[in-house]
Amino acid sequence: MFLSLTIICVASASILATVNHFTVDPIEKAKKAKLENAIKQVVPAFDNSPSEEFYYGTTSAGDSLKIYPATKGGSIVGYAVESRSTKGFSGEIKVLVGFDKNGNVYNYEVLQHAETPGLGSKMNEWFKTNKNKQSIIGKNISGKTLAVTKDGGSVDAITAATISSRAFLEAVNLAYEAYSGSKTDGTTSASTH
Repeated sequence: MFLSLTIICVASASILATVNHFTVDPIEKAKKAKLENAIKQVVPAFDNSPSEEFYYGTTSAGDSLKIYPATKGGSIVGYAVESRSTKGFSGEIKVLVGFDKNGNVYNYEVLQHAETPGLGSKMNEWFKTNKNKQSIIGKNISGKTLAVTKDGGSVDAITAATISSRAFLEAVNLAYEAYSGSKTDGTTSASTH
């Protein structure tokens, strides 16, 4: 009985290791392609490979966030910043926030969340809608932070999902903090990975 179980365990482990070996590269390529596509959505058109030129920017809380510089013809056109907040209603929210070369929010993509479907999950589009005070697109956060109107800010929260809205805006604010602290005169001051 012991010998049979040992053989089965060794065979299963060998099969799993082999499958893992053959799937690592395709998984990494798929992740890179997904990231490149998300970067294309959040910054102006570029001709470099931001995912290969990333560096880290830090926030006042000491968090390190990945910053992807987008250039066209050797000139900066924008930055994509991978940010997160752990204060979502159902846990962590990860966002990729794009800024143009003037520091305005160009666009964003929600990379991951576990918010309530139909409520907090609306953040994918809610803050892009140019209706009332919902949109953050085009806003320059320099010298201020984005906050929901319920907290004295200028952005309307998602209906019935204020906690998710606060977490989303916290991630955007952290992205701006890392972005603004990492550049001087349009050039990066942080070292690459």
